[in-house]
Amino acid sequence: MKMTGNTILITGGTSGIGLGLALRLHEAGNKVVVAGRRKELLDEITAEHPGIDGLVLDVADPDSIARARETVAASHPGLNVLVNNAGIMLRENLLDPAELKVAEDHVTVNLLGTIRMTYAFLPLLAGKDDAVVMNVTSALAFVPYPSTPTYSATKAALHSFSESLRIQLAGADAGVQVIEVAPPGVRTTLLDQQDNDHAMPLDDFLTETLDLLREKPDAKELVVEGARFIRDAQATGSYDNVLAMIASS
Repeated sequence: MKMTGNTILITGGTSGIGLGLALRLHEAGNKVVVAGRRKELLDEITAEHPGIDGLVLDVADPDSIARARETVAASHPGLNVLVNNAGIMLRENLLDPAELKVAEDHVTVNLLGTIRMTYAFLPLLAGKDDAVVMNVTSALAFVPYPSTPTYSATKAALHSFSESLRIQLAGADAGVQVIEVAPPGVRTTLLDQQDNDHAMPLDDFLTETLDLLREKPDAKELVVEGARFIRDAQATGSYDNVLAMIASS
């Protein structure tokens, strides 16, 4: 992925990693469109950061995705980068039947939302110069956090989906790069980690991630050093120990 001169759509772009990426990529000389459910928040962001555009989008709603696709096709025909970042992360008690809805919401937003966005927007990207689909998964795709079982499962599924997507696009010679970003815990409001001393400061995560991308623009995965021991747990034979550590946190 080139670092400047792109037109980039970022889902879940009104807070946390999504907003952080939007601001950094805008500053680097890209046209950035932040997408989110709340128009008032989008209006605040675009007013505070001239040049960034807002798009009302609910990735849990197929009709909203379809409308967004038509809007972007008309307003930003140069779109060449889709960042699938929107997601939720909630604790879940598998022994409580009432929490099935929590699990279902994770699948709808995290997994189906990304899959539907990819299906909807790939036709706009295919054939564009320097086209990219970037999927934000999690280090928990590789070793789950038992307190958030369906969240972890959706991220594991998105890792698998990204691998298959990359192979299919290469085989079709579509010219679309697929990048997976697998963050560790980051100090954002996701799971109320904003004040968690064990989570990585957001600015540090953004700096390291974008530095990795600058160093290796053809990267398949972007994994910061703080997430590497989780990402590689299976390969290094430390999976059981890492799982036990995560479960106790």
